[in-house]
Amino acid sequence: MKISKKYSSVLFAFLMSLLMALLMSGVLTAVFAGFSHAFFAHWLNGFIHAWPIAFPAVLIIAPIVRRMVAALTD
Repeated sequence: MKISKKYSSVLFAFLMSLLMALLMSGVLTAVFAGFSHAFFAHWLNGFIHAWPIAFPAVLIIAPIVRRMVAALTD
């Protein structure tokens, strides 16, 4: 089952924000809390707080960045 192409920008934002929030929350958890027995619980908590911000941010910022890239390239 595939998703219709008309939803590609929303799917892009969904997946990009999911992966970036997961990656960044993991990195920041490791930097600030270190690797302890509670690492994954802290990571999940950070991700749960980051992703609801990341998803609408990507929806808003991605079109702006695409225009900037188009203006800066041939």
